[in-house]
Amino acid sequence: MEFRRIGDIEVSAIGLGGMPMSIEGRPDEDRSVRTIHAALDAGVTLIDTADAYHLYADEVGHNESLIARALASYGGDTSGVLVATKGGHLRPGDGSWTQDSSPEYLKAACEASLKRLGVEAIGLYQHHRPDPRVPYADSIGAIRDLLDAGKIRMAGISNADPDQIQQAQEILGGRLVSVQNQFSPAFRSSEPELALCDKLGIAFLPWSPLGGIAQAGELGSRFAPFGRVAEAHGVSPQRVCLAWMLAKSPVVLPIPGASRPESIRDSVAAVDLHLTAEELALLD
Repeated sequence: MEFRRIGDIEVSAIGLGGMPMSIEGRPDEDRSVRTIHAALDAGVTLIDTADAYHLYADEVGHNESLIARALASYGGDTSGVLVATKGGHLRPGDGSWTQDSSPEYLKAACEASLKRLGVEAIGLYQHHRPDPRVPYADSIGAIRDLLDAGKIRMAGISNADPDQIQQAQEILGGRLVSVQNQFSPAFRSSEPELALCDKLGIAFLPWSPLGGIAQAGELGSRFAPFGRVAEAHGVSPQRVCLAWMLAKSPVVLPIPGASRPESIRDSVAAVDLHLTAEELALLD
């Protein structure tokens, strides 16, 4: 496994995104636990979740609780695993996503996440998404307060633009360690945020990193280069996609979602796939 830094710790260069195990189309718990255990077996030490990763209104924190149970039942050492969670998004149970980034909600959400994860301090707590009803400075101020109080070890933000990254870094007194934005072959508009994170030395965690790369491997013309490179190496287009991301900057740590053991095993193998400059230019 290749390792990269988030704040003052090293984690696996490929993380596991937990969302598919808890929202629409989720598998049974046994398969989810096997997926998490397979990730740990493969050397994954970064697992990303959120209190909003659930399906029904009465099961807030479903994914956090699932991950806590999977870690507890794993036969090996999990002390080096960083569980990153988020607060500020809500799911009322009708399939929609809503927001509440008020300081009061974020602090209460953090307390609830602490209990579900069974820890004294959350390794990485991330503001999930800007709330247009709440001044961004107030939301990040709440994250700062949680950091100062020792409720969280590290602070991150998600779905942020460059100005918000700069603002969060200032409010947190230079302690912002990560930015989690959507980034994939189909969603390239976070290039400026990635470049800024590279400049500041802040980890950039692409969510939904395999967007545009069909799970069945059937690629449209726009993403055909990923298929050609994959064929040349005898690997999946998904693995090529993650290797392409890793090559962009040492601050990039993709967190592909998975709900099958074989999916996360394939994703993790991207750290061993080294693409040529010509291949990277083609994919770009």
